[in-house]
Amino acid sequence: MELSRFTNYKDKILSSCGKVILGKEDTILLTLICFVCSGHVLIEDVPGTGKTMLLRAFAKTIGGDFKRVQFTPDLLPSDLTGINFYNQKVSEFEFKKGPLFANIVLADEINRATPRTQASLLEAMEEGQITVDGTTHILERPFMVMATQNPLESYGTFPLPDAQIDRFFMRLSMGYMQREQELDVIGRRSTIDIVESLELAVPYKETEYVRNNYQQVKISDDVKGYIMDIIEGTRTESGFISGVSTRGAIALYKATQAKAALSGKDYATPEDVRFVAPYVLMHRLNIGGGARSASSSELLDGIIAKVKVPIEG
Repeated sequence: MELSRFTNYKDKILSSCGKVILGKEDTILLTLICFVCSGHVLIEDVPGTGKTMLLRAFAKTIGGDFKRVQFTPDLLPSDLTGINFYNQKVSEFEFKKGPLFANIVLADEINRATPRTQASLLEAMEEGQITVDGTTHILERPFMVMATQNPLESYGTFPLPDAQIDRFFMRLSMGYMQREQELDVIGRRSTIDIVESLELAVPYKETEYVRNNYQQVKISDDVKGYIMDIIEGTRTESGFISGVSTRGAIALYKATQAKAALSGKDYATPEDVRFVAPYVLMHRLNIGGGARSASSSELLDGIIAKVKVPIEG
């Protein structure tokens, strides 16, 4: 396991995406961790904070085929997956691929599409394939769905069901920039121009190496136990309707390995777990009763704070 290849990979992506989005290194790093782990990312925040620009910049940086889909109520499943059409020239049906046949798919304002269209993403996100008219088509590799939504506006939206929320490896939020950073942004040239000027920062062989080898990171029995203590804490916390599933536990384990590898370590520590845990687990918890999302965050923070931290990683 060549640790320098992981750190160089991370540094190149942070540097490239940092030209577009200032002061959001942690958000870029978390998006990278999702990508390394073959996961999907959901970014929630108010309009105008740079969600779409971050994802476009990330796609440009890592290369590969990129497709952006604006989700609207009239979007059909076939608009994503593709359709079989009759080709009169050859007198037979042919399959016309939809935008899901790309390496990076940006699902902009995903909660504006109907549940039927949202559901068409489930097979693609979980299994890397789609089925049209009984025929299964394998999607491109690597494959990642990057979705955005505005959590404050409910008019004309269709909330994502728990089954689809759980398919997202992480849920992130951009937040506002610091004053000095925002002053730089408002006075510079168009962000779109900056994104378009970005070039491929990491060759495919480096992406392949990082994605294929991050799981060589060792996690001691103590740190494994620490991960499970947090997971079990969400299941016994009375404030939650349900705790984190096994899929969520696996995601936390993988994210911990990726975080350690990108930090230049071949072993994971409790600090790696704590860094990724809120983003991997928060959207998988249901507090119910119309309670504030902040309350869910406070409950999870309380669980993590109460779990005994291993002395050695």
